[in-house]
Amino acid sequence: MEYIAISQINDWKNKQIKFPAITAYDFSFAKLFSNQGIPVILIGDSLGMTIQGHASTLSVKIKDIEYHTKAVRKGAPNTFLISDLPFMSYYDTKTALKNTAKIIRSGANMIKLEGGKWLIEIIKELSNRSILVCGHIGLTPQYFHYLGGYKIQGKKQNDANKLIDEALVLEESGIKMLVIECVPEKLAEKITKCLSIPVIGIGSGKNTDGQILVMHDLLGITEGKIPSFSKNFLSESGSIQKAIQKYIHEVKTGIYPSPQYSF
Repeated sequence: MEYIAISQINDWKNKQIKFPAITAYDFSFAKLFSNQGIPVILIGDSLGMTIQGHASTLSVKIKDIEYHTKAVRKGAPNTFLISDLPFMSYYDTKTALKNTAKIIRSGANMIKLEGGKWLIEIIKELSNRSILVCGHIGLTPQYFHYLGGYKIQGKKQNDANKLIDEALVLEESGIKMLVIECVPEKLAEKITKCLSIPVIGIGSGKNTDGQILVMHDLLGITEGKIPSFSKNFLSESGSIQKAIQKYIHEVKTGIYPSPQYSF
């Protein structure tokens, strides 16, 4: 498998080629996903819930992301890796730069931040130092107390306009990719068309440039309630390898997410 670079992902957007992404947290699954052809892996702070067993992502620390990024990089040496900066690890520019350096040295190609306009100066400083930044808007799990839980975002026109404005401002500030989570399909499509950078959707319909799912949701092994937008690909496939192949195929062909898995 050839090394995946941001220029190639940008080219996929230009050619309207949809791409699949998935979370991973260890060597074995990273290697399996890479071998099946997954081009983008996120080392998400979702590990606080999927690996550590917490009720939210808020307990995750930089050292956790460092550890798991190193493990995933060993399993997927040619895959484009995005690593989350966890809760309160980028509350100001100096702290963001310090913690980003740790994550990049651990093997990430790009770091991901949750939030809107308050991140402008931080993103500019990171970008000025040639650090690739991914934004994350819509349902932002680090804000779940503020948002009142895990709810669909952007249903009202004012809220939708705010998300569009935030996406444009974040791109202008220097992000090279954007994740939009749990927003209505038409809004996600509008944001995707407004931006020149790749947009990855999760629970946001099929009209984004790429899709991402938490691996535990995709494989149907999440404890408790699985998000309504997530499909259990393993139940239809018989093996993890075939489940990943099916996921890749359905994303690339636009089968997933169907209206059943969209808002």
